[in-house]
Amino acid sequence: MKIGIASDHRGYLLKEKLVQYLKDKVDIIDFGTDSEESVDYPDYAFRLGQAVSQKEVLRGIAICGSGIGISIACNKVKGVRAGKVNSLKDVIATRKDNDANIICLSEDTDYLLAQEMVDAFLTTPFSLEERHKKRIEKITKYEEEHYVR
Repeated sequence: MKIGIASDHRGYLLKEKLVQYLKDKVDIIDFGTDSEESVDYPDYAFRLGQAVSQKEVLRGIAICGSGIGISIACNKVKGVRAGKVNSLKDVIATRKDNDANIICLSEDTDYLLAQEMVDAFLTTPFSLEERHKKRIEKITKYEEEHYVR
């Protein structure tokens, strides 16, 4: 499995820890940033989002100070369903119910919890229940009809 990861400067340290954690488990592409020097999170969100949208990676992990800004930016990329997650329960729900392809974390997420959440994100399948499939299809249809490049 190939996944992508990206962060801004505030998420850099957690990103680096997760890259180390994941490097023997999956193929991982790091879309930056590469230091704690101040950067703009949309730049990294868009890189990761494009890689997910273009199927260069199967799923992505995005990290910024709150996890909210990078989530908003990721969701601007066609084909991305990014969810800001705070708990293991959130991760499982966003995969099972929403077929999220990117999870967004806050930089202050406990490292052990972040490991658990990433593991759940990578192993939890979309439920394929008709009600969830119908909702994802509506999102995709709307996006296709209204997305402007």
